[in-house]
Amino acid sequence: MSFLDNQYFLLALTFIIYVASQLLQRRTGISMLNPILLSTVAIIVFLLVCDIDYDTYSKGGEFIDFWLKPAVVALGVPLYRQLESIKKQFMPILLAEVAGCIVGIASVVIVAQILGASREVVMSLASKSVTTPIAIEVTQAIGGIPALTAAVVVCTGIFGGMTGFRMMKLSRVKSPIAQGLSMGTAAHAVGTSVAMETGYRYGAFSSLGLTINGLFTALLTPFILELLGYTL
Repeated sequence: MSFLDNQYFLLALTFIIYVASQLLQRRTGISMLNPILLSTVAIIVFLLVCDIDYDTYSKGGEFIDFWLKPAVVALGVPLYRQLESIKKQFMPILLAEVAGCIVGIASVVIVAQILGASREVVMSLASKSVTTPIAIEVTQAIGGIPALTAAVVVCTGIFGGMTGFRMMKLSRVKSPIAQGLSMGTAAHAVGTSVAMETGYRYGAFSSLGLTINGLFTALLTPFILELLGYTL
């Protein structure tokens, strides 16, 4: 075993590439240079060039996966600090999340239908806007392809992270609450990380949107699909 496929080297390389990608985006100010996208592409190229299989790389990734759990729990801190604002606007927030969930599922299903996607593909796309663990569980429950769902969830998050704030600026959405909720609802964890970098309040409401949309998607997806003509 060479040092190139050592799990600790690969772990360190992942951090170095990600930090370098962040610095590049900050120096250039180009939102399209998303650190997650750049890091993913760079690591894939490195693994292919060095002929390192994914199973070897994932051994180092287990350490990152372990720390993701407390990182997700830590999202509760900004939420707690915005608790009074959330209480005052609880019903509008809840209604907005229900609308976002329904539109997110229905729109991708209808577009997939128009483009002639198979039933399995449609089932796999339905939960595209929630974080990967929830999306995979929903997909398994409704008969989709978990691997396809995982890939689509990542693409959705990266695309939302790169374009979300720009699209809201063009749409003249100015409220930090609305922008934060939109990022979390449409672009899950990746959108939330971008919102956190934008501002503390944006991040707090983005994590709220991420959480509530995950719950609603898990609960409502089967019913929405049945209304659209898919018998589960």
